[in-house]
Formats: sequence, C-alpha cells, structure tokens
Amino acid sequence: MLVCVFVSLLVCSIAASEKDGALPRLTDINAAKAFIDSAEVVVIGFLEGEQSRGYKELVAAAQRVETVPVAICSMKEVWAELSIASDTITIFRKADKHQEKLVVSDAKKLETDGLVNFITINEVRYITEYNQVTAVGLFNSEVKAHLLLFANRGSKDFAELKQRLGVLAPEFTGKLLFVLINGAVKSNSRSLGYFGLKSRDLPRVGIYDGDSDMKWLLPEGEISTERVRQFCQSFLQGDLKEVKQAGEEAKTEL
Repeated sequence: MLVCVFVSLLVCSIAASEKDGALPRLTDINAAKAFIDSAEVVVIGFLEGEQSRGYKELVAAAQRVETVPVAICSMKEVWAELSIASDTITIFRKADKHQEKLVVSDAKKLETDGLVNFITINEVRYITEYNQVTAVGLFNSEVKAHLLLFANRGSKDFAELKQRLGVLAPEFTGKLLFVLINGAVKSNSRSLGYFGLKSRDLPRVGIYDGDSDMKWLLPEGEISTERVRQFCQSFLQGDLKEVKQAGEEAKTEL
C-alpha cells in the first residue's frame, strides 16, 4: 500500500514539474559537466534564481525548442569553474567545441522569441542541415571548413547517408563542420551551382574552406565512410590544394 502511495506521489510530482515547465537544476560541477556532455547541443541558464531577469523567458523558450536540453545553474562555485562572471545564458556545442554566451546584463531586450532565435541560430550539430537560420551559426563558427553532403530529401539513400556521415563527424570535431544541403529545396540551388552541381547530380560530397574560399568535390562513386574520411584527411593535410577546384564546368578529381 505504501509503495503504491509513494509511486502515485512521484508520478504526480513529475507531471506537475512538466506542466509547470520546470527545468533541471545543476547543483555541482559534476552535474554540470555531465549535462554538457549529455547531448550535441545544450543550454544552461546561469541565473541566480527564479526572479532573475531572463529566467521566465528561458523556461518558456525551452518548451518551444524541444530538440535542445536546457537546465538552470545557480551555484556560484560552478560558475567560477566554467568562467561565468554574471547571469549568462550559454549554449554548449560539441561539433566545434564552442560556447555561445548571452550575458543578461548586456541584452537590451530579453524576450522568449529572442531566446528561441538565439538557441535555434546556434544549434550547430555534428551534422547540421543548412537553411537561412542555421547558416548564421555555421558561418559564425570559428571552424571555417565545411564537409558538405548534397542530397535530395526523400531519395532512397538520404537518411542512410545522413546517418553515416553523422557518425563520422565526431572524428573531425573542431576541424570540420559537417553540413547537409537538401538539393530538393529550390533556395539551395545556388549552393549546388557554386559546386557546379544540379539536383539530378546528387548525392555528392564536397568541402568548402572559408579561410581560402576554395572548394572541392569528392569524385563520383560510392559515398562510403572510408572515402569521406580520406577526403577529409586529404584536406586537413593540405593535399587538396594541388587538386582542381569544383566549379561550374570542371569537377574536382583526386
């Protein structure tokens, strides 16, 4: 009987928390590090309490951005360990080992819509689908080299290729950002054209180096994990600089 009562109270408590939109509380550095390591992208609100500016807005934003875990940390000892000086909302990303910080005192306006936009723009993952929103975070990253998977959503190999390269991406953390460009989207035709491609040519894989504004295509053939890995390594070793760039007419061949 007591067990039933306990389980009932526990379920009610969890349900109430979910209904109220309560966020996890990180009470020590180990909890904070575990949370940061728990997903490709996470958000922590380093806020002193529920009355802090931005707290209610962050809770509301977390309910709208369900793909990104959000937590609260009010422990100043943890702040010190993570170099947080004042109330700050921070996005932690694994793909480029980056922290995007929104210092509350520096924000003229702090609204739910603005926080949703802040999180969404900076949601850079091991493999990020390119669109007008994610483009901002991708090009603001300190990692300027992109491994590009051009593929048409809905094609038979789309999901498999995305999964395959998503597994490979962590090997190049901090060196290359893996980006998916859906060739079936009309607005992406310019990106395809930059590599001399059309939707009918897909799937293909390319590399764009933002520092040198150079680009290359992996030669046609199977898009296997090993071929893409070697392609990435060739770029990082500087071997592709001697290879003809991808373009409107000529295709890159290794």
